[in-house]
Amino acid sequence: MEGSDAGGHAGLTEHSQRSSVSSTGAKSSLDVVVYLINDTAVPLMVENLASITALELHRIVREALQLPEISQEVFALWLISPLLELQLKPKHQPYKVCRQWQDLLFRFTDSSEDDIIQDEPSVQFRRNVFFPKRRELQIENEDILRLMYEEAKFNVLEGRYPCDVEDCEKLGALVCRLELGPFDQDQHTPSAFKGKLHSFLPGYLCKKRSSGLLMAFRSRGSKQDSFEQTLLDTYRQVTDGSACEEVEVLKKHYREYLQRCHELPYYGCAFFLGTIDKPAQSFLHRGGRKAVSVGISMDGVYVIDTKEKHLLLGLRFHELSWDHTYPDEEEHILWLEFDGDNEGTPVNKLLKIYSKQAELMSGLIEYCIDLNAITEAAAQETTNATNASPCDSPPVSQLAGRRGRLRRQSSVLCNRIQHLATIDYVDDGKEIKRVKPRRTASFFSRQSSHSHAPYSVVQGTEGLEQG
Repeated sequence: MEGSDAGGHAGLTEHSQRSSVSSTGAKSSLDVVVYLINDTAVPLMVENLASITALELHRIVREALQLPEISQEVFALWLISPLLELQLKPKHQPYKVCRQWQDLLFRFTDSSEDDIIQDEPSVQFRRNVFFPKRRELQIENEDILRLMYEEAKFNVLEGRYPCDVEDCEKLGALVCRLELGPFDQDQHTPSAFKGKLHSFLPGYLCKKRSSGLLMAFRSRGSKQDSFEQTLLDTYRQVTDGSACEEVEVLKKHYREYLQRCHELPYYGCAFFLGTIDKPAQSFLHRGGRKAVSVGISMDGVYVIDTKEKHLLLGLRFHELSWDHTYPDEEEHILWLEFDGDNEGTPVNKLLKIYSKQAELMSGLIEYCIDLNAITEAAAQETTNATNASPCDSPPVSQLAGRRGRLRRQSSVLCNRIQHLATIDYVDDGKEIKRVKPRRTASFFSRQSSHSHAPYSVVQGTEGLEQG
């Protein structure tokens, strides 16, 4: 994994292997290794490993890293392997879940039997999916900020968080400042970055710039700067502000990196693998399948093209209905239903996501919606109790409905519904029709009922043509 050295903590060592239980013996205590996002290992001696809960192990990790109490909310323990990623609940017993790992892989992945037998998970200390990102920038502890920065950087560099080129360069410049120190024109030159760009920019982006038409244009005398030069130019513009001590400077840049990542709609998501149908290329030829990554967070659901590294569809919870189906001898499907149009006429759109992880996705969507409702209700009670003034913060549901910043039309953050093979329909109460306006009830019963304008379905109207 990518990431800078997270040394400086007593008892931290680097491990190349990913076995989380490294030794056994006659005693009741075992040597356990918990990994950070940058592959730094935290070796621990754990009593009664077979029965210890994720909550108790989390406390031991926090003590080893000397993190404050707030880190219990910020981070969670995950079981991670190349085949599956699972965030553990506090009541889970990591050792027992590890013993069940092969069963989980058979249930939730399409991996071969040989791959499943050889796969072994590691316990990782990662960001908690349910921690609100609005609280991140309120954190003052440098170690927590650094860990969150490391994880965000990993997701950007690995392409899990697709970014526009301009944003990648700005984020890469902050990585340069955080890991190389202040810009030095004598030391930091284009040649010094040759072969090292993958430490600052996503690998897929570097490949695009160094191949295909871009290289052809450059070979004909194009004045387009190399990534090395544009990265250096952006690095030069990073300022430390009024902060004097290096610790405060680092905290400032950690926050700036996180704040830029907060503009990515899929920041903080748990990711699942799946495929969707491609639009048909001709009348007789089916389009096949496209591999996607499905990100789910407290904000919504995001479908990302894993090859092209851009967003296909992003929906807030109040914009969708969903369901999970698994007919006998057929594939597991996560259905997403949302508003759209067909040649200018409002319709309901159904997107089918084929995945053995559909059950996990559906459960997480439901939990996030319920948790948002509880959080909003608690906030409303607090507001009522304190007789909040009109200038106080609006409830979550109002914030969710606001439009974000305007984006470039070609931005990787824009929805690409035209790239989706959806089922378009309206329901008039008797039969499914193709094109009808107005909304009453959803094809699916599962949806968020806590927002001001919950999703509803297109209603048939007399006199309009059927599809």
